[in-house]
Amino acid sequence: MSEPRIAQASPYAVEVEQGKNYWWCACGLSANQPFCDGSHKSTSFTPVRYTAETSKTVYFCGCKRSSGVPLCDGTHRSLQASAGGDAPAGA
Repeated sequence: MSEPRIAQASPYAVEVEQGKNYWWCACGLSANQPFCDGSHKSTSFTPVRYTAETSKTVYFCGCKRSSGVPLCDGTHRSLQASAGGDAPAGA
């Protein structure tokens, strides 16, 4: 597995709590998206830690191709465009 699996072609909106660590799934195989469940162990991918600086809504990358992992940077829009789809409203 050289490329991560696209878990979904839009970000995951998550309410995070200040000071709490979150482990973002980098491989795309987790059944607990966008978070790691250990499914990466058969791959070369490792989860990415995100520590919430404040309590708020953040948008975790679902396509696994953001240049700002673990957060969404809009890369999913170009993936959908190349596949002939449109990004969901507000994504």
